[in-house]
Amino acid sequence: MQFHMPTKIVFGCGVLSQLNAIIKDMSASTLLIVTDKGIISSGIAEPVFSQLENSFHVDTFDSVEPNPKSTTINAGGEVVRSLHPDLVIGMGGGSSLDAAKAVALLGTNPGSIEDYEGRQKYKNPPLPMIAIPTTCGTGSEVTWVSVITDVRRRFKMSIKGPDMYPGIALVDPDVLCSLPQPLIASTGMDALTHAVEAYTVIPRTVITDALALEAITLISGSLLAVYRNQSQREGRESMMMGSTLAGMAFGNSDVGAVHCIAETIGGLYDVPHGVANSMFLPVVMGYNLSVSEERYASIARALGVTDPNDTRAARALVQKIQSLSQELCIPPFSSLHIPEDDFPEIARRSVQNNSNDSNPRKVDIQGCLEILTAASQ
Repeated sequence: MQFHMPTKIVFGCGVLSQLNAIIKDMSASTLLIVTDKGIISSGIAEPVFSQLENSFHVDTFDSVEPNPKSTTINAGGEVVRSLHPDLVIGMGGGSSLDAAKAVALLGTNPGSIEDYEGRQKYKNPPLPMIAIPTTCGTGSEVTWVSVITDVRRRFKMSIKGPDMYPGIALVDPDVLCSLPQPLIASTGMDALTHAVEAYTVIPRTVITDALALEAITLISGSLLAVYRNQSQREGRESMMMGSTLAGMAFGNSDVGAVHCIAETIGGLYDVPHGVANSMFLPVVMGYNLSVSEERYASIARALGVTDPNDTRAARALVQKIQSLSQELCIPPFSSLHIPEDDFPEIARRSVQNNSNDSNPRKVDIQGCLEILTAASQ
């Protein structure tokens, strides 16, 4: 058994105010902030810029889109190579943090991001990086993976390696105060997906189990409350802590069929990752029920289900998550209007995902078609 998590986590309401001091401790002077235009226009980035602009030389690459594209990352690579910053700061949801990891990698390595698909294909460690998540679902602030859409193949490729963990994750629950309700819903369900899959996939360990189960408890106990009222400090703290713990869990175990399908749909149709995960979590849990009954029952009891029968408790959990999804107004898969004629190609690509073999129940093309059909009804 192995567990690796070198990222230093600075957590708490208001910790963004410590950013200036943290950077000085790292002896950095020239910074590149990688983010998206939505973070800039929303005002979320303003407190960061205001405390940095008088102490450091700051440049910004704000072209990141949902499901960051290889063309965007390669453009960011040209920027980082021309500026030679000491430090990259990723600020935003999972897309911005993944983009920042990839840009930091290109800052020290030649070529395009497509050259580094797979595990530790780089020669030189990336530039130092600070990750500042602004949603409650990414987990990317504590993982070693950057997921980038190869525009030529319309495929989400994974770039990973032990040097790609951010050096510091600055996790401030106050960022949720201005997050729109639909993003709280989809990113919160994304975090729940990370935790549930980490707890049930084949490569799980006793350490990832502990992290995942605590994450599930925190997220399930706070997501709906934060969705309805972001002013609840305790709820915001629970959501952000749950998201970070879930990232630590799945980063050291794996994810399963939910992610395999969601990443495929994201690559083909540019559906936001959190939305796609949210759509498929209850459906895939239903598919996995026959082999994950004991695990689901354990989760159910952690969430207060008292039925001693594993079968009934596991089914109650699936229903509980389905109900949560509905209360959060997660759109159904059918709302994407993807033609059924596309399902075979989605299934083919999904089963080729590197995480497919980690799913607790075998998913072949027929099994994936079964999931897609169930989700579309």
